[in-house]
Amino acid sequence: MNDGSRSRRPARPSPLDDPQRHRLLGEEARLEGVEEDTWIDVIQKMDEVYSQLLRDEVALEEKNAQLEQSQQFIFSLLSAMSDVLVACDHRGAIEETNAALRELIGRSDAELRGTSVYTLLADEAAVARLRAIVEQRTPTPSRAGEAVEIELLDAQGRAVPVDLNCTPRLDGNGRRVGTVFVGRPMAEIKRAYRELREAHEALKRTQQQLLHSEKLASLGRLVAGVAHELNNPISFVLGNVLALQRYGQRLSQYLEAVHAQADAAELAALRRSLRIDHLLADLPSLIAGMLEGAQRTADIVQGLKRFSAVDREEHAAVDLNAVIERAIHWVCKGTAQGFSVQWTPAGPCTVSGSTGQLMQVVMNLIQNAYDAASAQPPREGSAPALWIESELTGERVRVSFRDNGPGIPEAALSRVFDPFFTTKPVGKGTGLGLSISYGIVERHGGTLTAGNAAEGGAVFVLELPLARGTQP
Repeated sequence: MNDGSRSRRPARPSPLDDPQRHRLLGEEARLEGVEEDTWIDVIQKMDEVYSQLLRDEVALEEKNAQLEQSQQFIFSLLSAMSDVLVACDHRGAIEETNAALRELIGRSDAELRGTSVYTLLADEAAVARLRAIVEQRTPTPSRAGEAVEIELLDAQGRAVPVDLNCTPRLDGNGRRVGTVFVGRPMAEIKRAYRELREAHEALKRTQQQLLHSEKLASLGRLVAGVAHELNNPISFVLGNVLALQRYGQRLSQYLEAVHAQADAAELAALRRSLRIDHLLADLPSLIAGMLEGAQRTADIVQGLKRFSAVDREEHAAVDLNAVIERAIHWVCKGTAQGFSVQWTPAGPCTVSGSTGQLMQVVMNLIQNAYDAASAQPPREGSAPALWIESELTGERVRVSFRDNGPGIPEAALSRVFDPFFTTKPVGKGTGLGLSISYGIVERHGGTLTAGNAAEGGAVFVLELPLARGTQP
């Protein structure tokens, strides 16, 4: 087929020019019974037929040019496709391929045309699957086709997984005359997915490390308060142990007299002087006090272990009120001594989640409120303060944290939850607390928002879904 750029041939002269026409007219004049008008009509018809032939030839050349352009367009499309393409007849003989397939398997168009499509496959299982598609005899085949993953042999003889879409090719009568296969080699895609999965796992590990590091940083700020809290039960136990030590000495002295078989009067006097009856009455309360102090110490240590342990994303029923009370206690006993916190619970509130993670969120919000409220000189008659209020609405609980600090600058409102963004002085904050808290709340199915209260100060609102079966 030509390229459509050939020059148009010059218009042919009429089959009868004027001299010829006069000669014919002269000759016909000699024919008896034929009028001159008849000859003129014949000549005009011949001219019309010839003109129509010229027009048909021009139209044919234009159609040929358009057909060649269409073929060039289709060829350019096949060449530009990154997916492999194979078209075969109903017996599996290859009729057409594209450049992507030929580059993949390392064979030319001449080598492929007319050969069996099954020679491109890597194993017999792929041949069987493809043969079932090519040689099926469905009366009314669907144009949707079907997808199949098979392996082709590349130029080096290696098996390459390809995701093929197999579509029937129909003739003008709707009968199946072959199959068209279009597919994409999956090796690069699978490698990209594997790298993406590894990067995602690395990101999750890094995020978990950041979460744990921020938690330990919060725990470090609370060491003083925790030490003070542990000091009370330990001192109580220690005082009781010293009293038991004295009681033990008196009991030993009295028992020695008993074993020495002292008379009754001497034993009675010794019993009064050593206050044995008072000692025996005091022993149960001493033992109970030590048990209470030991249990209190164990509870504090267990709470610290739950808070500092690496979370395993295990969710259970959590008493949110108890979490908030414990967080207030720890922060106020630690770095925020003298911080006024007014806590107004709405009633029993149980959510589903991780106690340690929710404790970290609440402690971070309370600590940030103290840092903000104490960073500026206190207003006359005011001290750093925080108001915590909860509200049960439908299937969710809403807890607001409002401080009396300077509030959040408008320029920083949209960035307060960004990683490493902080308004604190250098060395006072990592910029990860709110970002990690936001992620924790989001994983618990809740929301955490920030804003400024109308009466002044910043306000953070924590919303969480209530645990099933606990909705008011």
